[in-house]
Amino acid sequence: MKRHTRRLETAAVHGAADLEKKNGPVGTPIYQTSTFEVTDNDEQQRVTTTDRYYTRWGNPTNTVAEQAVAALEGVESARTFASGMGAITTTILALLKTGDHIVAQRDIYGGVTKFFSQWLPRLGIETTFVDTNDYEQYARAIRPNTRLLYLESPTNPALRVVDLKKAAALARQHKLISMIDSTFGTPINQHPAEYGIDLVMHSGTKYLSGHADLTCGVVAGRHELMEPIHETRTTLGNCMDPHASWLLIRGLKTLAVRVARQNENALRVAEFLEQHAKVRRVHYPFLKSHPQHAIARQQMSGGGGMVTFEVEGTGEDARRVSEAMRLFTLATSLGGVESLVSIPVLTSHAMISAEQREKMGVTEQMVRLSVGIESCDDLIEDLERALQAVGARATVQVG
Repeated sequence: MKRHTRRLETAAVHGAADLEKKNGPVGTPIYQTSTFEVTDNDEQQRVTTTDRYYTRWGNPTNTVAEQAVAALEGVESARTFASGMGAITTTILALLKTGDHIVAQRDIYGGVTKFFSQWLPRLGIETTFVDTNDYEQYARAIRPNTRLLYLESPTNPALRVVDLKKAAALARQHKLISMIDSTFGTPINQHPAEYGIDLVMHSGTKYLSGHADLTCGVVAGRHELMEPIHETRTTLGNCMDPHASWLLIRGLKTLAVRVARQNENALRVAEFLEQHAKVRRVHYPFLKSHPQHAIARQQMSGGGGMVTFEVEGTGEDARRVSEAMRLFTLATSLGGVESLVSIPVLTSHAMISAEQREKMGVTEQMVRLSVGIESCDDLIEDLERALQAVGARATVQVG
């Protein structure tokens, strides 16, 4: 594991940039090209392993983005992809083969659940889903052909927190590759590699970019694991565009300050909702009422910008709350500077069965908030108005 040589705020801004450079561009250039000129065929052969051969193989702008994320995660290497799902699927296809087995948390993004349960079986790869916080169940699920332990923390949308140290130790004991979706955690709030997790994945579309204007994914880890992932990405063509990489680099520069504000806002929003009469339950790792509050405080420096709550009432009531908001924009995705609201059963987990959602604890009453960097007082006022409006409508309908 690579140790951090600079503090996170500095690494986010400078990434892999050379602080001693003279007369160079302050901003990273965009190498908006598909291919690169060589002087002769001997050089053509030499550059095939570099980022100046063909952009499907690599690109200098992409390299800067990748090195910046690796620096933030404190690992040796990283690779970017066209999307978060592209990062996950490419990694799985790179490291597993027919006959292999995965142990995965039950609480993961719906798209990954679909990939594990509907797509991988076609390739002869099985997955056993286990309760997210039952580590004895993790151990019982491991078979002789188990190859991968797949994690997500905090989880989407219930914000459960995994004990990373315990999960990593289990993976090492059974010689498994451990992989985590750390999108909700961000490299600012948690560092899974420090606990022994092998591969850290982010949907860079979210917090890393931070402005809801690009789609990308990143996987970071040791060189020995990243090499087959790189080769598979090259074959599948699931690479990131140089301009999108430039946008990612720009977003990373403000990651630390954005996440700090989102942590602060989200905690205040969660505390407000927890006291509200029309709210049944609030999910947020840094609330004392959270089941994994202690472990969250131990391994996270901030609770993150996501807050999920369940309204008192029905799924229709949850829809009404989301539609009554004005500052929280009704839209899928998360992690940007603007606050968003969505209903998980209609968005992030709509592609899986109701039975699977029930096992995850994803209810129709759930409302998921991505808390942005606006004034928290304004956000709380918006939530108050939305909850009051629903109550008012319900009263009128009853009357």
